[in-house]
Amino acid sequence: MTDTAVGFDSAKYIELQSRHIAERQASLGGKLYLEMGGKLFDDNHAARVLPGFTPDNKISMLETIKDEVEIVIVLNALDIQRQKIRADLGITYEEDVLRLVDVFRGRGFLVENIVLTQVSDDNQQARSFRARMQRLGFKVSRHRTIKGYPTNPDLVVSKDGLGKNEYVETTRDLVVVTAPGPGSGKLATCLSQLYHDHQRGLKSGYAKFETFPVWNLPLDHPVNLAYESATADLDDVNMIDPYHLSAYGKQTVNYNRDVEVFPLLSRLLEEILGKSPYKSPTDMGVNMVGFCISDDEVCREASRQETIRRYYKALVNETRNDLAPDESDRIAIVMGKLGISRTDRHVVEPALKVEKKTKAPAAAIELTNGTIITGKTSELLGCCSALLLNALKELAGIDESVQLLDPTSITPIQDLKTKHLGSENPRLHTDEVLIALSVSAASNPDARRALAELRNLRDCDVHTTTILGSVDEGIFRNLGARVTSEPVYQVKKLYRKR
Repeated sequence: MTDTAVGFDSAKYIELQSRHIAERQASLGGKLYLEMGGKLFDDNHAARVLPGFTPDNKISMLETIKDEVEIVIVLNALDIQRQKIRADLGITYEEDVLRLVDVFRGRGFLVENIVLTQVSDDNQQARSFRARMQRLGFKVSRHRTIKGYPTNPDLVVSKDGLGKNEYVETTRDLVVVTAPGPGSGKLATCLSQLYHDHQRGLKSGYAKFETFPVWNLPLDHPVNLAYESATADLDDVNMIDPYHLSAYGKQTVNYNRDVEVFPLLSRLLEEILGKSPYKSPTDMGVNMVGFCISDDEVCREASRQETIRRYYKALVNETRNDLAPDESDRIAIVMGKLGISRTDRHVVEPALKVEKKTKAPAAAIELTNGTIITGKTSELLGCCSALLLNALKELAGIDESVQLLDPTSITPIQDLKTKHLGSENPRLHTDEVLIALSVSAASNPDARRALAELRNLRDCDVHTTTILGSVDEGIFRNLGARVTSEPVYQVKKLYRKR
């Protein structure tokens, strides 16, 4: 896919989505608690399957109405206790709360409330976190575990259920409830607020903003199937919303967990509000993404490619952690529905071809203009390091015979690694190559031109014939390249550093 392939109208989305949220608030009356599913400002999955959708599209949309918006961040106290990590960022959920606050406030949003859910008296880590947040000036509300939630509505909607939760004092009429990750308690927080508002005689309502699956695309549309592959580790599946079909005679798409919990959620809303405003899980949503696809085929192809990437990611994770192939098997079923295989990724076969020829690890990258560049393993460079240099030469228009790095400057780095730092691998990693290239750029015009092209590696597809080490993986992630790997190690070892 080239850099000109755009399938999503971002400007239309911002206008349409913000207007629809305002209309939902007006229809419910009073304050609206909007549960935000997924990632609010770094939604890279959406950006990959809907080319033209930027990772911060949702927060850019909210910026158009930010004077009416207040953001509440929810964190499960158990996630603090077990030091849960955001895999894509490598930081704990509690540190991610601070990161989220910085981003939201940096863009002009009001954030002063944090909710700790499933709080228990013996959770010292949660108590310390609460004290830390209070010292920073936040209002921190505590919500207890409710026995029988959500299956016992009579208990849940009572002074001994939601009534025991501390009320979150908000000042705006549109309250966005978000969290570092799933399972944080966003829905329970919204229901708790509805209960306390009702007890105070205040009118308020609830809606859900979940981008995927896209309710008004077909069940078997590649965009929805790509979401199914992204949640294969959770064993989620997309399905026709039976409640919407029954109420309106129209087929819409939702996912199994929302459909399964809807009868209970509807009952809870009836207990709290006297009457549920919704007849189906689809009714609860406000997502307008499906109306903003400008080129369906572009989004279909992007989604097919995302599914293949998810498949390789699952294979590598299973190999690294010695897991049964449950996740990859589920994604393989999705690939079957899409009529694709793992080799339908343009960079796979070129990388495998170089490996077969050289009998050593290899890599390939597809530049945004469709050009395929490969890298092979040598005595000086690993295949990923060679790939980076070759790709930068191509982008800068430098002849492939030109040496950007003087071999004599590489030798001291190899000596440092093997003789003093205990490394068994003398070849340069990608970070070492980029540092050496940066040093060379001070006196070498070609190196300087090549270095300037690093930004053009963003969104390029890369494939390696062996599992990457943490350093190379981190470099490609920081460069914005989309990497997959064959699920094999270059050298078989029982012990590996994490």
